[in-house]
Amino acid sequence: MNTFAKITSTETKLLLRSPFMALGALLLPSILLLAIGAIPGMREPHEAAGGYRLIDAWVPSLIVISLAMLALQSIPAAVATYREQGVLRRLATTPVHPANLLGAQLLIHVAVSLAGIALVLGLGNAVYDVPLPEHPLSFALTLVLGVVATFALGLIAAAVARTSKAATWVAMVAYLPIMFFGGVYLPRPFLPEVLRRIGDYVPPGSQALQDAWVGTGVQPLQLAALAGFAVLGTALAARLFRWE
Repeated sequence: MNTFAKITSTETKLLLRSPFMALGALLLPSILLLAIGAIPGMREPHEAAGGYRLIDAWVPSLIVISLAMLALQSIPAAVATYREQGVLRRLATTPVHPANLLGAQLLIHVAVSLAGIALVLGLGNAVYDVPLPEHPLSFALTLVLGVVATFALGLIAAAVARTSKAATWVAMVAYLPIMFFGGVYLPRPFLPEVLRRIGDYVPPGSQALQDAWVGTGVQPLQLAALAGFAVLGTALAARLFRWE
Protein backbone atom coordinates (compact mmCIF):
# COMPACT_ATOMS: atom_id res chain seq x y z
CA MET A 1 0.00 0.00 0.00
CA ASN A 2 1.50 3.38 -1.02
CA THR A 3 1.76 6.42 1.22
CA PHE A 4 -1.35 8.18 -0.08
CA ALA A 5 -3.46 5.04 0.31
CA LYS A 6 -2.23 4.59 3.90
CA ILE A 7 -3.03 8.20 4.77
CA THR A 8 -6.45 7.90 3.15
CA SER A 9 -7.16 4.73 5.13
CA THR A 10 -6.09 6.41 8.37
CA GLU A 11 -8.13 9.54 7.71
CA THR A 12 -11.17 7.43 6.90
CA LYS A 13 -10.86 5.64 10.26
CA LEU A 14 -10.52 8.99 12.05
CA LEU A 15 -13.61 10.31 10.28
CA LEU A 16 -15.58 7.25 11.34
CA ARG A 17 -14.68 7.92 14.97
CA SER A 18 -16.47 11.28 14.79
CA PRO A 19 -18.95 10.73 11.98
CA PHE A 20 -21.54 13.39 12.82
CA MET A 21 -20.78 15.73 9.91
CA ALA A 22 -20.26 12.91 7.41
CA LEU A 23 -23.48 11.17 8.44
CA GLY A 24 -25.32 14.48 8.28
CA ALA A 25 -24.16 15.13 4.72
CA LEU A 26 -24.90 11.53 3.77
CA LEU A 27 -28.33 11.12 5.35
CA LEU A 28 -29.85 14.56 6.01
CA PRO A 29 -30.74 15.32 2.37
CA SER A 30 -32.53 11.97 2.06
CA ILE A 31 -34.35 12.44 5.37
CA LEU A 32 -35.54 15.86 4.21
CA LEU A 33 -36.57 14.38 0.87
CA LEU A 34 -38.71 11.73 2.55
CA ALA A 35 -40.22 14.19 5.03
CA ILE A 36 -40.99 17.01 2.59
CA GLY A 37 -42.15 14.58 -0.09
CA ALA A 38 -44.75 13.22 2.33
CA ILE A 39 -46.56 16.58 2.10
CA PRO A 40 -49.22 16.05 -0.63
CA GLY A 41 -48.79 19.52 -2.10
CA MET A 42 -45.12 18.83 -2.83
CA ARG A 43 -46.11 16.00 -5.15
CA GLU A 44 -48.44 18.12 -7.28
CA PRO A 45 -47.47 20.17 -10.36
CA HIS A 46 -47.03 23.83 -9.51
CA GLU A 47 -47.00 26.86 -11.77
CA ALA A 48 -44.09 28.44 -9.87
CA ALA A 49 -41.98 25.35 -10.63
CA GLY A 50 -42.70 25.60 -14.35
CA GLY A 51 -45.41 23.00 -14.22
CA TYR A 52 -43.21 20.44 -12.54
CA ARG A 53 -43.87 18.97 -9.13
CA LEU A 54 -42.27 20.93 -6.29
CA ILE A 55 -40.48 17.81 -5.05
CA ASP A 56 -38.88 17.42 -8.49
CA ALA A 57 -37.74 21.04 -8.47
CA TRP A 58 -36.38 20.79 -4.92
CA VAL A 59 -34.09 17.76 -5.34
CA PRO A 60 -31.17 19.84 -6.74
CA SER A 61 -31.37 21.95 -3.58
CA LEU A 62 -30.86 18.80 -1.51
CA ILE A 63 -27.63 18.25 -3.40
CA VAL A 64 -26.53 21.67 -2.14
CA ILE A 65 -26.92 20.50 1.47
CA SER A 66 -24.56 17.55 1.08
CA LEU A 67 -21.90 19.56 -0.72
CA ALA A 68 -22.10 22.63 1.50
CA MET A 69 -21.89 20.68 4.78
CA LEU A 70 -18.74 18.86 3.73
CA ALA A 71 -17.02 21.48 1.59
CA LEU A 72 -17.79 24.53 3.71
CA GLN A 73 -17.96 23.09 7.22
CA SER A 74 -16.15 19.78 7.56
CA ILE A 75 -13.10 20.30 5.31
CA PRO A 76 -12.17 23.79 6.60
CA ALA A 77 -12.48 22.68 10.23
CA ALA A 78 -10.47 19.49 9.65
CA VAL A 79 -7.60 21.22 7.84
CA ALA A 80 -7.49 24.10 10.32
CA THR A 81 -7.41 21.62 13.21
CA TYR A 82 -4.36 19.94 11.71
CA ARG A 83 -2.69 23.33 11.30
CA GLU A 84 -3.64 24.33 14.85
CA GLN A 85 -2.19 21.11 16.25
CA GLY A 86 1.01 21.44 14.23
CA VAL A 87 0.37 18.29 12.21
CA LEU A 88 0.92 20.04 8.87
CA ARG A 89 4.13 21.66 10.08
CA ARG A 90 5.55 18.34 11.28
CA LEU A 91 4.60 16.56 8.06
CA ALA A 92 6.32 19.30 6.04
CA THR A 93 9.66 18.21 7.57
CA THR A 94 9.20 14.56 6.54
CA PRO A 95 9.26 12.79 3.15
CA VAL A 96 5.46 12.52 3.48
CA HIS A 97 4.36 15.85 2.03
CA PRO A 98 1.33 17.35 3.78
CA ALA A 99 -0.36 17.64 0.38
CA ASN A 100 -1.01 13.91 0.73
CA LEU A 101 -3.06 14.64 3.83
CA LEU A 102 -5.06 17.35 2.08
CA GLY A 103 -5.61 15.09 -0.91
CA ALA A 104 -6.87 12.30 1.32
CA GLN A 105 -9.24 14.67 3.11
CA LEU A 106 -10.63 15.92 -0.19
CA LEU A 107 -11.03 12.41 -1.60
CA ILE A 108 -12.92 11.17 1.45
CA HIS A 109 -15.22 14.19 1.68
CA VAL A 110 -16.01 14.21 -2.04
CA ALA A 111 -16.77 10.48 -1.90
CA VAL A 112 -19.17 10.98 1.02
CA SER A 113 -20.92 13.88 -0.71
CA LEU A 114 -21.35 11.88 -3.93
CA ALA A 115 -22.72 8.96 -1.92
CA GLY A 116 -25.24 11.32 -0.30
CA ILE A 117 -26.26 12.66 -3.71
CA ALA A 118 -26.64 9.14 -5.13
CA LEU A 119 -28.82 8.20 -2.15
CA VAL A 120 -31.09 11.20 -2.76
CA LEU A 121 -31.43 10.35 -6.45
CA GLY A 122 -32.17 6.71 -5.75
CA LEU A 123 -34.69 7.33 -2.97
CA GLY A 124 -36.40 10.13 -4.86
CA ASN A 125 -36.89 7.90 -7.86
CA ALA A 126 -37.96 4.83 -5.86
CA VAL A 127 -40.27 6.52 -3.33
CA TYR A 128 -41.69 9.57 -5.10
CA ASP A 129 -41.03 8.71 -8.74
CA VAL A 130 -38.69 11.67 -9.12
CA PRO A 131 -37.27 11.21 -12.63
CA LEU A 132 -33.57 10.71 -13.12
CA PRO A 133 -31.72 13.44 -15.07
CA GLU A 134 -32.95 13.75 -18.66
CA HIS A 135 -29.49 14.92 -19.75
CA PRO A 136 -27.12 12.74 -17.67
CA LEU A 137 -23.92 14.02 -19.30
CA SER A 138 -24.85 17.68 -18.74
CA PHE A 139 -25.88 16.81 -15.20
CA ALA A 140 -22.57 15.02 -14.56
CA LEU A 141 -20.54 17.91 -16.00
CA THR A 142 -22.45 20.47 -13.93
CA LEU A 143 -22.06 18.34 -10.81
CA VAL A 144 -18.30 17.97 -11.30
CA LEU A 145 -17.87 21.72 -11.77
CA GLY A 146 -20.14 22.40 -8.80
CA VAL A 147 -18.21 20.00 -6.57
CA VAL A 148 -14.84 21.52 -7.50
CA ALA A 149 -16.14 25.09 -7.13
CA THR A 150 -17.73 24.46 -3.73
CA PHE A 151 -14.75 22.59 -2.32
CA ALA A 152 -12.44 25.32 -3.66
CA LEU A 153 -14.35 27.86 -1.56
CA GLY A 154 -13.96 25.57 1.44
CA LEU A 155 -10.22 25.32 0.85
CA ILE A 156 -9.96 29.12 0.80
CA ALA A 157 -11.43 29.15 4.31
CA ALA A 158 -9.07 26.35 5.31
CA ALA A 159 -6.13 28.25 3.82
CA VAL A 160 -6.54 31.43 5.87
CA ALA A 161 -7.89 30.17 9.22
CA ARG A 162 -5.49 29.38 12.06
CA THR A 163 -8.00 27.47 14.19
CA SER A 164 -10.95 25.18 13.53
CA LYS A 165 -13.39 27.69 15.05
CA ALA A 166 -12.05 30.46 12.85
CA ALA A 167 -12.31 28.20 9.79
CA THR A 168 -15.97 27.51 10.53
CA TRP A 169 -16.78 31.21 10.79
CA VAL A 170 -14.79 32.13 7.67
CA ALA A 171 -16.54 29.38 5.70
CA MET A 172 -19.92 30.77 6.81
CA VAL A 173 -19.30 33.68 4.43
CA ALA A 174 -19.85 31.23 1.58
CA TYR A 175 -21.98 28.61 3.37
CA LEU A 176 -25.02 30.74 4.14
CA PRO A 177 -25.34 32.39 0.68
CA ILE A 178 -24.86 29.06 -1.09
CA MET A 179 -27.56 27.43 1.02
CA PHE A 180 -29.89 30.41 0.48
CA PHE A 181 -29.40 30.86 -3.27
CA GLY A 182 -29.45 27.09 -3.69
CA GLY A 183 -33.03 26.99 -2.45
CA VAL A 184 -32.39 25.11 0.79
CA TYR A 185 -34.11 27.59 3.12
CA LEU A 186 -36.85 28.48 0.65
CA PRO A 187 -37.47 26.60 -2.63
CA ARG A 188 -35.98 28.52 -5.53
CA PRO A 189 -39.32 28.87 -7.39
CA PHE A 190 -40.57 31.04 -4.50
CA LEU A 191 -37.54 33.34 -4.41
CA PRO A 192 -37.83 36.82 -5.97
CA GLU A 193 -36.74 36.92 -9.60
CA VAL A 194 -33.54 38.87 -8.91
CA LEU A 195 -32.43 36.38 -6.26
CA ARG A 196 -33.15 33.45 -8.56
CA ARG A 197 -31.03 35.03 -11.28
CA ILE A 198 -28.13 35.53 -8.86
CA GLY A 199 -28.51 31.95 -7.69
CA ASP A 200 -28.25 30.72 -11.29
CA TYR A 201 -24.51 31.39 -11.18
CA VAL A 202 -23.66 30.49 -7.59
CA PRO A 203 -21.97 27.13 -6.84
CA PRO A 204 -22.82 24.32 -6.92
CA GLY A 205 -25.17 25.33 -9.75
CA SER A 206 -28.68 24.46 -8.57
CA GLN A 207 -30.39 25.91 -11.63
CA ALA A 208 -27.98 24.23 -14.05
CA LEU A 209 -28.53 20.93 -12.26
CA GLN A 210 -32.28 21.51 -12.50
CA ASP A 211 -32.07 22.33 -16.21
CA ALA A 212 -30.09 19.15 -16.91
CA TRP A 213 -32.53 17.26 -14.71
CA VAL A 214 -35.70 18.23 -16.56
CA GLY A 215 -34.06 18.31 -19.97
CA THR A 216 -34.39 22.00 -20.82
CA GLY A 217 -30.65 22.29 -21.41
CA VAL A 218 -27.89 23.87 -19.33
CA GLN A 219 -26.94 27.45 -20.23
CA PRO A 220 -23.25 27.78 -21.25
CA LEU A 221 -22.91 30.93 -19.13
CA GLN A 222 -23.90 28.96 -16.02
CA LEU A 223 -21.22 26.35 -16.72
CA ALA A 224 -18.70 29.13 -17.39
CA ALA A 225 -19.54 30.72 -14.04
CA LEU A 226 -19.06 27.41 -12.21
CA ALA A 227 -15.78 26.83 -14.06
CA GLY A 228 -14.65 30.32 -13.08
CA PHE A 229 -15.42 29.68 -9.41
CA ALA A 230 -13.59 26.35 -9.64
CA VAL A 231 -10.44 27.69 -11.32
CA LEU A 232 -10.16 30.98 -9.45
CA GLY A 233 -11.13 29.43 -6.12
CA THR A 234 -8.57 26.65 -6.44
CA ALA A 235 -5.85 29.09 -7.51
CA LEU A 236 -6.62 31.47 -4.64
CA ALA A 237 -6.68 28.65 -2.09
CA ALA A 238 -3.31 27.40 -3.34
CA ARG A 239 -1.82 30.91 -3.20
CA LEU A 240 -3.09 31.67 0.30
CA PHE A 241 -2.44 28.24 1.82
CA ARG A 242 0.08 27.95 4.64
CA TRP A 243 1.19 24.76 6.31
CA GLU A 244 1.53 26.52 9.68
